[in-house]
Amino acid sequence: MEIDMVHDIQKAYRKLLTCMSEPGVIKNIDEESKKIHMDIKFFNSTLVLMFMLLDSEVSFKIISKNENEVSSIVRQLTYSKPECIEKADFIFILEDADIIMLKEALACAKPGNLINPHRSATVIVETSKISNEKKFLLKGPGIKDKNYMDLQLNGVWLDSLHNKNVEFPMGIDMIFVDRYSNIICLPRTTEVTKKVD
Repeated sequence: MEIDMVHDIQKAYRKLLTCMSEPGVIKNIDEESKKIHMDIKFFNSTLVLMFMLLDSEVSFKIISKNENEVSSIVRQLTYSKPECIEKADFIFILEDADIIMLKEALACAKPGNLINPHRSATVIVETSKISNEKKFLLKGPGIKDKNYMDLQLNGVWLDSLHNKNVEFPMGIDMIFVDRYSNIICLPRTTEVTKKVD
């Protein structure tokens, strides 16, 4: 069965909205991802996210060792336009990106400005596994008391995120997606700290 660009994408989008409004909640979009039958060099679930987030009105940047090839595919499928890191509305950091690429992307992502903080980038990061293990402590709007999460990802992202989100309401929102089509979100309003045993 092929993915339904209305029904399936809307269903996945509702799950993403839940994750964004309740940081630390993990939702799975495997049902929708399995309906994609294409030979691509990134997660099917990332493509589902691209289908819901990208259109001709926004721009994107691919951070990957296969950037040109992936950008060409994404442009053809979504009609969105590729842009430099500093101007891109959505930045996709694929699993094959190294630590330096990840750090640079977070440092260069646009944070919006005080008048238009909503004109900031959303950064989507592929990682091998997402869980609610107690590695990172989450607090803030949408969290009743506290939540926890863990990512199979080099810890450099946390310092980079703190630096980017230090001047609220400016900052970036992050979406993480793993090999099992799990998604978890960190809006800029979420306070993230590494848990100390």
